[in-house]
Amino acid sequence: MDRIKLWLRRCLPTRRRLIQLYAALLYNAHLTGFATGTIYTGASKALCVPGLNCYSCPGAVGACPLGALQNALASAPTRAPYYVLGTLLLFGLTLGRVVCGFLCPFGLIQELLHKLPTPKIKKGRVTRALSSLKYALLAVFVIYLPLYWAAQRLPVPAFCKYICPAGTLEGAVALLSHPANADKYPMLGLLFTRKFLILLAASTLAVFLYRPFCRFICPLGAIYGFFARVSLLGVEVDGGKCTRCGQCHATCPVDIRHVGDRECIQCGACQAACPTQAIRWKGLGAHDLPPQRKLRKAAACACALAVLVGALVYFNPPVQAQNASPAVTDDMPVGSEVGMRCADFTVETARGALFRLAEHRGQVVVINFWATWCGPCVKELPYFQQLWENYPHDQVQVIALHASLLTEDWRAYLESYDYTLPFALDGDGAILSGLGGSMMLPQTVVLDQQGVIVYNQVGSVTYPLLQSLVDPLLADAAGQ
Repeated sequence: MDRIKLWLRRCLPTRRRLIQLYAALLYNAHLTGFATGTIYTGASKALCVPGLNCYSCPGAVGACPLGALQNALASAPTRAPYYVLGTLLLFGLTLGRVVCGFLCPFGLIQELLHKLPTPKIKKGRVTRALSSLKYALLAVFVIYLPLYWAAQRLPVPAFCKYICPAGTLEGAVALLSHPANADKYPMLGLLFTRKFLILLAASTLAVFLYRPFCRFICPLGAIYGFFARVSLLGVEVDGGKCTRCGQCHATCPVDIRHVGDRECIQCGACQAACPTQAIRWKGLGAHDLPPQRKLRKAAACACALAVLVGALVYFNPPVQAQNASPAVTDDMPVGSEVGMRCADFTVETARGALFRLAEHRGQVVVINFWATWCGPCVKELPYFQQLWENYPHDQVQVIALHASLLTEDWRAYLESYDYTLPFALDGDGAILSGLGGSMMLPQTVVLDQQGVIVYNQVGSVTYPLLQSLVDPLLADAAGQ
């Protein structure tokens, strides 16, 4: 019997591991996205989850707070990041670095890699010194560079764009591994290669060293570390019971100076190692009687299970309902491929007018999908404005659809420019999804006078390219 108990203790996941798995599944409850190779763009994407989980992950149902902070700063001075800062303040004051130890999917991935049977690198002076690196990365890549580029009117979420291995794995690799996105491979360049090498380096190092990304690189962990002393949840030491034996430091896998400091990921490993039980969890009813604790745990488990089941049902509707498309009277099939007819749609422009695609039959229509946080999108907007200005509107129609939920964001952004072409919001991503898009922006679609798709590509365009697409269509119409 003792052997069976020992085997179960070794093989069954711990409570912390179960919570980590639960958080990863809840963050990525849109399981349909992994099956279809698409990104969820529903209303919940405007909300931030506590942990580091890439917005572009096919299963993600919320936003990453670190990415949201960079995008908000990159939009300065058109809007202040009150929402994101308030969200981080809420998570910091309530959870602190408990998020790192229990609620971060990329932390879970590193821990699983570290379980591979290889020689391990122990912590020491070098790892302790490297722990300060994440604060420098926070200052430079999360705060300074987005603000610097915002002054140049270019939104650049620098950490996400140039470094973040979690985004490379959960977003780029997860999407590109699906056959439906095979046409995106020509877009890959030096930037993706560098980020993929960073991912390989971080993953390889995680096999030999415990959670290197969290300890040395993650700016989100640095932010939560500032709340270590004041957060409602976390481990604390009972000074009356502590004998200064040092077992907590010896057991801790990260570079703490004392239990619960800003480097502590609140994993609770020190609690089991303490011989005098001087380490305890604060804010969790530690003084409740055993029956009360059991009741509290049972209620919490029931609520958590109900939330997870509800999320999985809500974010994974039946395929038939999800793929329903508007009926058309034309014989030509509706779709996203070149040679197919584009489904009709109606949107309200930023100026309050209605743009109905069906009303523009007989005209060439150019559709641009963009977002304020997409640097290449912002750079190419003047080309669409130039197209709008240089061609008669009774022959060529141009519309730029903002593929994001932050309505005030794109409206405030446009106030800084003199664009006159129609802008509108594709907030739920229905139009983008119907044209084969998956939030890999920018995307440009060109329709001929019959509404048939002649060009549908993800990636940047130039004005000469737009001309080369529009001019032959106008010439063919003139020759008929």
